[in-house]
Amino acid sequence: MIAHLLCVLSYNFNTFVILNVYSKLTMFCTTNTLPMDLLLKQGSLKQEVESFCYQIVSESNDRKVGILQSEDEQLQPSVSKNSEGELSRVKFMSNSNKITTFSKKPKRRKYDESYLSFGFTYFGNRDAPHAQCVLCKKILSNSSLAPSKLRRHLETKHAAYKDKDISFFKQHLDSPENSKPPAPKIVNTDNESATEASYNVSYHIALSGEAHTIGELLIKPCAKDVVMRMFDEQYSKKIDAVQLSNSTVARRIKDLAADIEEELVCRLKICDGFSLQLDESADVSGLAVLLVFVRYRFNKSIEEDLLLCESLQSNATGDEIFNCINSFMQKHEIEWEKCVDVCSDASRAMDGKIAEAVTLIKYVAPESTSSHCLLYRHALAVKIMPTSLKNVLDQAVQIINYIKARPHQSRLLKILCEEMGAQHTALLLNTEVRWLSRGKVLVRLFELRRELLVFMDSAFRLSDCLTNSSWLLRLAYLADIFTKLNEVNLSMQGKNVTVFTVFDKMSSLLRKLEFWASSVEEENFDCFPTLSDFLTEINSTVDKDICSAIVQHLRGLRSTLLKYFPVTNDNNAWVRNPFTVTVKPASLVARDYESLIDLTSDSQVKQNFSELSLNDFWSSLIQEYPSVARRAVRVLLPFATMHLCETGFSYYAATKTKYRKRLDAAPHMRIRLSNITPNIKRICDKKTQKHCSH
Repeated sequence: MIAHLLCVLSYNFNTFVILNVYSKLTMFCTTNTLPMDLLLKQGSLKQEVESFCYQIVSESNDRKVGILQSEDEQLQPSVSKNSEGELSRVKFMSNSNKITTFSKKPKRRKYDESYLSFGFTYFGNRDAPHAQCVLCKKILSNSSLAPSKLRRHLETKHAAYKDKDISFFKQHLDSPENSKPPAPKIVNTDNESATEASYNVSYHIALSGEAHTIGELLIKPCAKDVVMRMFDEQYSKKIDAVQLSNSTVARRIKDLAADIEEELVCRLKICDGFSLQLDESADVSGLAVLLVFVRYRFNKSIEEDLLLCESLQSNATGDEIFNCINSFMQKHEIEWEKCVDVCSDASRAMDGKIAEAVTLIKYVAPESTSSHCLLYRHALAVKIMPTSLKNVLDQAVQIINYIKARPHQSRLLKILCEEMGAQHTALLLNTEVRWLSRGKVLVRLFELRRELLVFMDSAFRLSDCLTNSSWLLRLAYLADIFTKLNEVNLSMQGKNVTVFTVFDKMSSLLRKLEFWASSVEEENFDCFPTLSDFLTEINSTVDKDICSAIVQHLRGLRSTLLKYFPVTNDNNAWVRNPFTVTVKPASLVARDYESLIDLTSDSQVKQNFSELSLNDFWSSLIQEYPSVARRAVRVLLPFATMHLCETGFSYYAATKTKYRKRLDAAPHMRIRLSNITPNIKRICDKKTQKHCSH
């Protein structure tokens, strides 16, 4: 054993070291009663023999050798570096009494400026750089930093430049094209960036309502073309790592919608109260779709978001609608006691599935109230009119349908209008469901009356109406009054509309109706511009029959609006303007009224009242005046109109078309109809694996 060890050492050490090892190892063995081979097999003495041999080798202060290691166990004692730093790690391998030696640490070459004469610069760390060719940008290992290897690359790969001097390569290195950093390979960080970019693009696809395939068929090719033209082809190749396939975009949209839903649920759990707005309709595939919106206070403002978009699989009954909403509430542990109001298109006197669902919601939320959409009330009120005006409206719709129902007639009318230089080239179709179209339809018909008089066939029974001045006077009035009513209706639509806003608009309309009726009785038609201009054009006056019909319509409209919008004692007027309150409102207790007095006495609060909206004003006072501010917010929470549901179904119909009947539009609606922006960084951090497989 000793002879075998000395034989191995003779290849690595000088004679002095060998004699030193032999003498010390012999002395160690003579102190023990067992032979050397048995000592190596004894577990209690093996460590001592290994340490002794390592000490001998360490004192030699020369090349590195290993530690003895048995077949079934590897021992790695701590090793200190010698004075010259050459002995870094040593291992003895004992396998059939063999000692294995390992090569020393590889040498690291340094870059020299003279290597530029061979067309090479350095890349990476200056202390241990790689060699990079300035001509082909190929990167060689550190071991290639030798003049012979660099010259061989230049002569074999770039033989045409082998006789160039160093100034040529220096000029080539300093050129703007070569000053760009090399495009790194796609590593883990690039995969994370590609995944995040995929979520961003999918988010914009969902917001636009476009098909999922637009990402891979249009967005990615366009992005590659832009990057290639603006930067380089190497950079454009990185766009391929962004996953935008059809299935990937669908998954991304679901993840984004789930993140928005999670954030919304967290907000509803910590809010003081919320109100609901719900409606049901059928989509293009025949499914009954339920939309539910929620209004709640968050931070210092009142927010509106989509709570639920769900298709009803079986019967679309009131029980089914309630069960769908109740399942969502129970699943996310949202308390029904926080619900303060439910707005729908069903009045208290109506029977139907929506009314039944509202009744069931009020049963589980005893403190909740119900309200009928004020837009629907307004639309129902304006339908009532005298018979003479109703006949004119019906005849106008028949004339329009006679043209619009025949494509050939529509094309001929367009040609005629272009030849006559008319302001418009087509009529508008009247839709009974969309009551806002009535004003524009009548205005367009009246403006094209001359062109229609030329175009209409004398055989058409209503062609004489266009030459009847009395009929045209009534048509002009209807165009004016429905235009004014539509303006009022539009002013009540939008987000964050409160009941105070709607009742202010209706109060203004009631006063205008009384003024218009008084003006018509005095034969003053300045408040109706279309009618007034037509009277000037024909140089005529309005018959008493027409005046009486107009006055009857205006006064009847006012009485109908008062029926749908009754004037009641407003106990919550202090919410609209707390600075005008001089006596304690009936809806406030003494403690809240004292807090209201403190609030109205604060000059800074008074300044904020003039700068902020009503919702933001009371929401910002929750911390300073919690009791009275929460009461005010509870008054402002109920929805006044069904505007969000109507807008939501319009978005739904534009997203789920007849070409995309199998689409699950709920995630898209969650993204498009919500004010919450998804946290894409948080979604990506939840991913355990980020790859570019698609």
